[in-house]
Amino acid sequence: MTKDTTTSAAVKPSFQQNYNQNKLHKRLRRLTGQAIADFAMIEEGDRVMVCLSGGKDSYTLLDILLNLKISAPINFEIIAVNLDQKQPGFPEDVLPNYLATLGIDYKIVQENTYGIVKEKIPEGKTTCSLCSRLRRGILYRTATELGATKIALGHHRDDILETLFLNMFYGGKLKAMPPKLMNDSGEHIIIRPLAYCKEKDISKYAAIKQFPIIPCNLCGSQPNLQRQVIKEMLNEWDRKFPGRIESMFRATQNITLSHLCDTKLFDFAGIKKGDAAINGGDLAFDRETFTPTALFEDQETGEEFNLPPENDLILWREIN
Repeated sequence: MTKDTTTSAAVKPSFQQNYNQNKLHKRLRRLTGQAIADFAMIEEGDRVMVCLSGGKDSYTLLDILLNLKISAPINFEIIAVNLDQKQPGFPEDVLPNYLATLGIDYKIVQENTYGIVKEKIPEGKTTCSLCSRLRRGILYRTATELGATKIALGHHRDDILETLFLNMFYGGKLKAMPPKLMNDSGEHIIIRPLAYCKEKDISKYAAIKQFPIIPCNLCGSQPNLQRQVIKEMLNEWDRKFPGRIESMFRATQNITLSHLCDTKLFDFAGIKKGDAAINGGDLAFDRETFTPTALFEDQETGEEFNLPPENDLILWREIN
């Protein structure tokens, strides 16, 4: 008798898809939880204002935070806030309808920042700087009105690296995007819980969840932005040199001030003969050598690990 394989053939892709979805969700949840713990982003009694733009990043942020809230060892509130900038053709019903289905507190703030930006910025010039300042001021005001103790933004690991290179290439600064910071007035704490999450994971997750994405016609669609150039550069490196992006991000967490050149942060003038050795090693006469490593993921557990360079390419081919 011939075995009927119709059912198993139909079920197998669905099982594999669910397996991959669950693994991706667990990874994003784990990394978000780790970032929250590492930087003490959310504390007992916090009222967290999640800034929802309608893009993949902020949708994912809200989704993961709501999931973490269920099992978190502390109590905190979440309120979603969207700024309707009055862009022509903006689908005003999409976010309220989506948020209503979640059954959470939310607020839609309506301000014609689009009109202001278009009036002040000549055609063809980038709108990011003015648009960002306007949005920031409105969101700070809204956070005060709502009694929010933390403002959560959807920036991820790739955003942090892009900002690092933007500042190096165009601003002459070694400065990135902090996972947690106080605003200039000292009134608001801004957190970025997705700081450890990869953009490509977030993109996959948003597609799986079928979030109702709303495109931005002010900044995201502008060609040849400096940030877009940096993004393309990093994506190219990621394709050609697996593990390089992970290594660069780890570098932002492993800084040796004595081996840079900022006299405001390290007392080079105070170094005297007979002092204890500087942390970081003596390489004054040696060419520094490195053992490059690439980051890989265990396809069963989702855990990340490193291998010696001679094994990198072999394993990479095996798991991809």
